[in-house]
Amino acid sequence: MKKILIIEDDKIIRGNMIELLELAGYAVEAAINGKDGVEKALSIIPDLIICDIKMPKLDGYGVLHLLSKDDRTSGIPFIFVTAKNERSDLRKGMEMGADDYLSKPFEDTELYSAVEARLKKSSHKKNNMVHQPDKFKQFIEQAGKHIKLKTLTEGLEADIFKTRDIIFRSDDFPHFIYFIDRGKVKTFRTNEEGKEFIVNLYKSGDFFGYQAIFEDRAYLKNAEALEKSHIYKIPKDQFLGLIYKNQEVAAKLIQVISKTLTEKEAELVHIAYDSVRKRVALKLLEIVPDSDDNVASISRTDFAAIIGTSTETLVRTLTELKNLKIISTDGQDITLLDKKKLSELSKSW
Repeated sequence: MKKILIIEDDKIIRGNMIELLELAGYAVEAAINGKDGVEKALSIIPDLIICDIKMPKLDGYGVLHLLSKDDRTSGIPFIFVTAKNERSDLRKGMEMGADDYLSKPFEDTELYSAVEARLKKSSHKKNNMVHQPDKFKQFIEQAGKHIKLKTLTEGLEADIFKTRDIIFRSDDFPHFIYFIDRGKVKTFRTNEEGKEFIVNLYKSGDFFGYQAIFEDRAYLKNAEALEKSHIYKIPKDQFLGLIYKNQEVAAKLIQVISKTLTEKEAELVHIAYDSVRKRVALKLLEIVPDSDDNVASISRTDFAAIIGTSTETLVRTLTELKNLKIISTDGQDITLLDKKKLSELSKSW
């Protein structure tokens, strides 16, 4: 039986949700404020959390922030419930990592649909994690057929970075080269006004952070996890020692760097000459993985920054693709429904 935690200070609303969800066969726990909710979440580790925003002692944003910092609760689906309908509140909640939103008053069916959708998606992600091969070990096995990379893995375990965790900052001096086993990472710069410019987007199977090591300088950009990520940190001296001693390893890395530079050059050309619609289509084809669900999870702000447009323009383009039945969206998730049609549009737009 799935456990659901309701964090709601309004006695009547809390009671109604408990009754409805217990009627649907869920085990329900409740908390009357944010502080109590955090303590209960850490105690029972529920399968899903439904949380009000405006509460005494600790508001809903604070609850989400604290739970996202703990490995035991960071991956639990989180639904905000609020009487507020302002766009800024919706955006803030989703950018902090909330999975869904219900506005009071809501119908019984809206509650059931949101809960069922979140639990189903969470279960699917867990199954994928169980069956997904370790990308780092897979890389080592493949590369080991040609070069000896076993020394890179000795004594190493993947570090886990939660969504929005900083991996390194601009002006830090490098001590590691990074390999993404699972997850996504962005590197970015900020200007004096604090506006963010995304330089690169890395996914499972990618190396990053090696430029600063080779040039013996501090990082020129920041690196941040876009989602919960498993990342291997290979010590700088260990990596450089292998590069200098083994020409095959050096040649292999040169190929990786060359491929990265070629892709970056192509991106710059697309930004300079292609329409926004074409840039959106091409980037979707790149970031949506070939998997059973064909889902990519990325904030609209990050997506817009990557392709060099405004968030509002991106949202309009995604809406157009939704109307064409090419994609569907759910919070930060974008599901590719028709890859062939999107590919054809990317060539004609």
